[in-house]
Order: sequence, then C-alpha cells, then structure tokens
Amino acid sequence: MARKTKVAKAEPQVDVGAEIFASLRELEKIKGIPVDYMVERLKQALANAYRKDREDHRDVPADNVIVNLDEHGLSIHLVKTAVTEDELEDLALEIPIDAARRYKADAQPGDQISIPVDYQKFGRIAAQTAKQVVIQGIREAERGVMYESYSSKAQELLTGTVLRIDPATGDMFIRVGQGSEAYDAVLRASEQIPGEKHKEGDLIRVYVLEVHKANRGPLIHVSRTHPNLVRRLFELETPEIADGQVEIRNIAREAGSRSKMAVRATMEGVDPVGACVGPRGGRVGAVVEELGGEKIDIVVWSEDPCEYVRAALSPADVISVTLIPGQKACRCIVPDDQLSLAIGKEGQNARLAARLTGYKIDIKPASQAEPEELEKPEKAEPAAEAQEPQETEEV
Repeated sequence: MARKTKVAKAEPQVDVGAEIFASLRELEKIKGIPVDYMVERLKQALANAYRKDREDHRDVPADNVIVNLDEHGLSIHLVKTAVTEDELEDLALEIPIDAARRYKADAQPGDQISIPVDYQKFGRIAAQTAKQVVIQGIREAERGVMYESYSSKAQELLTGTVLRIDPATGDMFIRVGQGSEAYDAVLRASEQIPGEKHKEGDLIRVYVLEVHKANRGPLIHVSRTHPNLVRRLFELETPEIADGQVEIRNIAREAGSRSKMAVRATMEGVDPVGACVGPRGGRVGAVVEELGGEKIDIVVWSEDPCEYVRAALSPADVISVTLIPGQKACRCIVPDDQLSLAIGKEGQNARLAARLTGYKIDIKPASQAEPEELEKPEKAEPAAEAQEPQETEEV
C-alpha cells in the first residue's frame, strides 16, 4: 500500500518591495519623514549595493542600474547596449544582439536593453551596505525635518535651559524645544548681555538670530543683545501690540544698560505708551526684569521729525528742534539744567535718540542759543526725506 505524502501548503509570497513600501509609510506616520524622500534614498542604496555585490559590475555607471519601488513592489533592471558579436567588448555594459532579443524582440544594434535583475541573490555584504545607507538616509531626513521646524522660528523668541558654559570662550549652550524636537542653541559671548550671569540649569529667553544646516542637525544661533529681543518681549506682555492696536516702530538698544522704543497707536483713543507700560508699570516691569534691570524709555513715534526727536530725547525737556537744511540732522535747544540729562551719561541718551530717529542730533544749552532758536516752530518740515532707522528690522 502506497504511503500518502502530506504536502505542505505553500506560504503566500509577499513582494519584498511592497513590504518595504508599507514600512516607509509607517515611518512617515511615526517620524514625519516623507515616503518619496526615503524611496529615493533606498533606490540609490539598492543600486549601489548591486554594483558592489557584482565584481564585474562595480564600474557600471549608476545611471545603468534602474531601481523601481512603489506600493506594487520592487524591481531592478540593468541597462546594456545591444551590439553585434564582433563589436562586443564589455559584458558589463554591452549585450550580444541575439541575447538582447530575448528581452526585446525587435532589438537592433545600439538599442538600450533593460534586463531584469534577481535582487534576491544579493550578497549579505551588499544588503548590509544598503541597510546602512537607508539608516543614514533616515537620520538625514530627521535632521532635515528638524531644520525645517527650527528655521521657521528665526526672529522669534524661544525659552531654553542652560546646558553648559564654555570656560574658554564664554559661549553658552542652551537646550531649546522638548522631547524629540529638543535641540541645542549657541549663545555666543558677544550676544550675551554684559554683566549678566547664568549657571547650568537656568531657564533663559533668547531671540533666534539664524538657523543653519549642519551635519548633525540645525545650528541655531541666538541672542540676548539684539533689539528685537525687546520687541518680542513687549509683544508677549502687551495685548494691544499682539492685536495690532499698538505698533512698535523702532528700537535703539545698548544691551544691559538702556533701550529706547518708539511706538504709535493704530486706533483712536489708544494710549500707546500707557499700553506698553501697563497697569502700575507691570508690563514694562516684566520686560525690565527679564533683561536684568535694563532701563527702557518708551516714546511716541511721530511723522513730524521735530516732534519725534523731541520725544526721543526724553526724559530731558527740549525747548526747540530745528532741522538743518540738506542734511539728516537737527539742532536741539534744551534748558541749561537739562543739558547733562539730554546728553546722558557718556552721551548715551543722545546716542540712542539719534539711532532711534535716524537723525544726527546737536544739543545746545539755551544760554548758547540764538534768539530764533529759542522759538518753538508750529510745524517742522523735514529738509531731507526721512528714512527708517537701521537699528531694528520690521518683522
């Protein structure tokens, strides 16, 4: 009696390419890495793996190895040129015309013939090479995604934790972001507020100057001295700025010492200075505290350059402002007892007022003024077309 042989059912075969593509879809969901990006990386990796696995094909140009990968599967083809037997010189790049007609029935000498490759026969080394390239591609894609995330934060305010301070240069390294999006930012010694002291573990607010691509991910440069740090802090503290009722026109700053900020109301009935100062000085006080006690003068911006300069020299009283014809300059007359206040310690008040307004300011005491300079003009017309000062950028 014949013995019955039990035949095992064959497992349904799943195309490895379809599995790879499904894995890439999952990777996109988890890490946000685009499938198209990884498909291109994988196609390059498989093409390189094929060339390395075959000693006789290592010099084959990359363009001659065609890899296709999509949700339907994976295919690899080697492109060779059909030649006659007499012309055959390089089997890696050429195929005899008779053999070529197995793949293309009407093949003629000179035709490019696409020959299917059995990718299942790749050696282990080639497979490992492909795997490493794909892993590297994932890392690069993650860094790219991180760069895109942080590049959009340029000119914005970030809060971070001080990780370490370089004892040689004084540069500070700050961890910004949370979880998988956490990255290190560099606060150069030149971008730190003079006299400000921090230690590891301190929370610190910084202004993002720029974000660059680097081999290990985004390189984030931040600042504590930039005038726009003051701008962003007031935007956080002042609802009227956030909703557009008050506009910051310009800021002049000497970090750690004093800043002057010009503001204007975009709606009638809104006090721009009062909005920034806040109830009982709470809003400006919060900014001053964040900046380590830096003094902040808030003045009303005006289209009239004389009025603007007069306000910029606050807290000093100004008797008159006269524009100098043909120049972006003016002469200011102040009471004798206000001269030192108008100029400021080491010229700081006058210097900041000049930066804020964009005008060169000459300050004279009333005792040295001509009689006509003591008269306050009803309305001053600019002698030269006013230009926006360059201290800060409008963003």
